[in-house]
Amino acid sequence: MCQIVLRAEARRGPWVCSNIGMTEVVAAILEREGRVLIGRRQPGQSHPLKWEFPGGKVEPGESPAQALSRELEEELGIRDAAGEEIGRYEYTYPGRHPITLYFFRVLSFQGEPRNLIFHELRWEPRENLGRFDFVEGDLPFLRGFVPARI
Repeated sequence: MCQIVLRAEARRGPWVCSNIGMTEVVAAILEREGRVLIGRRQPGQSHPLKWEFPGGKVEPGESPAQALSRELEEELGIRDAAGEEIGRYEYTYPGRHPITLYFFRVLSFQGEPRNLIFHELRWEPRENLGRFDFVEGDLPFLRGFVPARI
């Protein structure tokens, strides 16, 4: 779904469709000694007990990079996280509006990651990620990240 944006030109022609207002979600790829950090969602959340990368929604007025830092502080207790965007795509869960997912490789942060919100938190070898039941929105990224397993 998209929002309709009326521009001056629209008076003379068709409406313009835009993704302004689309929900944006960031996902963090934290790697250490050949392992990737993944979290399992709580039983009472949407997508209960599915695995995902730490992260969350971009708030109004935030850039995806700012959201990454905030979300990792909220979920893992680490500060000043910074990274590089390594993937982005639009995904639509059944019966929902589309979202834009941003994947960041985290390059630096302060502190030690600890579990503040997840049912379970694990460091897993990249080649093992295909064995976990991830949220559907992460699967296209995983297919490129772990090509032999997904």
